[in-house]
Amino acid sequence: MRRVIILVRHGATVGDNGQKYIGHADIPLGPVGEKQAIRLRQAIKPWPIAGAYSSDLSRCRQTAEIALAERGIEICTRRDLRETAMGEWEGHLRREIATIFPEDYAARGRDIENHRIKGGENFKDCHARVVSAFQDVVAESTGNILIAGHGSTNRLLLCHLLGMPISNLFRLGQDHGCMNIVHLDETGYRVTLLNFTP
Repeated sequence: MRRVIILVRHGATVGDNGQKYIGHADIPLGPVGEKQAIRLRQAIKPWPIAGAYSSDLSRCRQTAEIALAERGIEICTRRDLRETAMGEWEGHLRREIATIFPEDYAARGRDIENHRIKGGENFKDCHARVVSAFQDVVAESTGNILIAGHGSTNRLLLCHLLGMPISNLFRLGQDHGCMNIVHLDETGYRVTLLNFTP
């Protein structure tokens, strides 16, 4: 049976300019993010959707709720779909990191897949967590589904689906409020739309 998986990234959060690491911090959508979620609602209209899953952080849950507002679908939230934990980098602007944590910053640049920020997780572990969650979601659901995730976790899932090494995750765009379309049939997964922002 052919299925469609609509993988979306949450909209922009309160006070977010895209320059701050927020990781597991639970920051809600801002006005721009709410508008992005409304545009997602319009973009996904052509697809019947049987189920919906989301990270348990409010920015993802709110994005899914707004995008599916007219469908009456219960959203299943999962902690294992959360963004990569950024540890002591959380709350800091990206431009500050090289100054505040110079050794950590350099080490991560040398090995982005395996380097673990203090108090956080590395992309290799996050990849294993999110791919396992994705496989659970696909196995327990039927029909077309929507999954609301985060920038890094969506990239890691797409690396898995495309057979790309984790070290290349930032070659994939995942803008706020974007959608990706994945088809699943007896031959496997096929990504047919990437980082589309309605």
